[in-house]
Amino acid sequence: MKLLNIINKTIREKNFLSLSGNLSVAAFRFVSFMILARYLDKDNFGQWMLFLTANGLLEMIRSGVTKVAMIRFLSGATDDERKVLVGTNWVIGLILTSVLSAVVFFTNLFFPEAIDRSGYYYFFAWYPLLGFFNLPYINSLVILNSQQRFGSILFLNILQNSIFLFFLFLNSLVFKYGVSVIIVVYIFTYLVASFVSIFLGYDGLRHIFKSSTKVAKKILNFGKFTLGTLIGTNLLKNADTIIIGLSPLGTEAVALYSIPLKLTELLELPLRSFVATAFPRLSRASIHGKVDEVKSLFYTYSGAITLLFIPMVAICMILAPYLIQILGGAKYLETNETVILFQVFAIYALFTPIDRISGVTLDSINRPRNNFYKIIVMATLNIIGDLVAVYVFESLILVAVVTIIFTIIGLIIGYKFVDHHLNLKFINIFKAGFDFYTKGYNKLIKGNH
Repeated sequence: MKLLNIINKTIREKNFLSLSGNLSVAAFRFVSFMILARYLDKDNFGQWMLFLTANGLLEMIRSGVTKVAMIRFLSGATDDERKVLVGTNWVIGLILTSVLSAVVFFTNLFFPEAIDRSGYYYFFAWYPLLGFFNLPYINSLVILNSQQRFGSILFLNILQNSIFLFFLFLNSLVFKYGVSVIIVVYIFTYLVASFVSIFLGYDGLRHIFKSSTKVAKKILNFGKFTLGTLIGTNLLKNADTIIIGLSPLGTEAVALYSIPLKLTELLELPLRSFVATAFPRLSRASIHGKVDEVKSLFYTYSGAITLLFIPMVAICMILAPYLIQILGGAKYLETNETVILFQVFAIYALFTPIDRISGVTLDSINRPRNNFYKIIVMATLNIIGDLVAVYVFESLILVAVVTIIFTIIGLIIGYKFVDHHLNLKFINIFKAGFDFYTKGYNKLIKGNH
């Protein structure tokens, strides 16, 4: 009975639920990526990755205006305030989606030849449809995140990803369709997930007529900084791929770069899971003026994830060739470049926990301006470095090294900003991380509470 109680408490713990959800979704996406990397040739696979990357950038623009603000405000809202916030978020989302879709549509209309020659053809052809079809699904994830309902988030994510994965299996074995049909099915999976979100009431569409201009101004005032922050964050992650796709290196280089980059996402899973639970907790503590709790949460989350990453990075460095072959197949080991790229990315991952938690903490204590400045500095320097690496040295490895350098710079800037507001001691990050695992060990093994 004691063991059952321990297991029951563990699976109900929010960090565990969040991590389990991210691991499950990552497993689906990892297998989908692996099938496409093996099924498509390098050129078509590079076009698929550019479609995902460009879509991710526009999605970041759309959600950047409202996502962080919504999670922060919903975390401390009453029931009536929640309905107004959710309804207002819907109106803002519809307007932004319409604007972004119009920009993409008319760009494609006026510059068809240039787009046809580029690797971004599929993005310009299909984004407007995807943007509207996935809006209820995206809204649901924001609302459920603010409520820390990670089980429901897991359900929606698995629904969308499992349908797509099932199609990819059939397609690789039976249908043999190309990139165009794969993208159509990908968009359809989001439509299904959105219908389910509306049916279950997760998305809050029923509150759309309770929207408020005053609340919209409140969201947008906060969002003007988080938008820049999220765009900068996306550029930090995807500028490499975008620039490589536009460069003479071409779509095959995008494919080569995407394999180790995808593997790096495995290292980010614990970080995403902890961040998903950290932000609402930090926001709630900040709203109620609990400065010591905010500081304690910053130490614990930063330290716990950093310590977790050390053995993970070591394993990835050693197993790099085998992991690349599992994901992309032998054709991505024809050059040692992909192995070195992944090892460089693994080192980069060591610096991301403190950097990411610093940014989340700044947003939660209502200092999005500071986080915005940090990300803009990082993104600007990173893009300049990428351009030099690609156009001057024509080196994918140097692109990855640039990412490490400016992540360290961002870590220092972000920590200094948080330190200014909370008066931190750097060594306490590692002390709190060690305490986190010690207490967890005592609860699970020794049964101490």
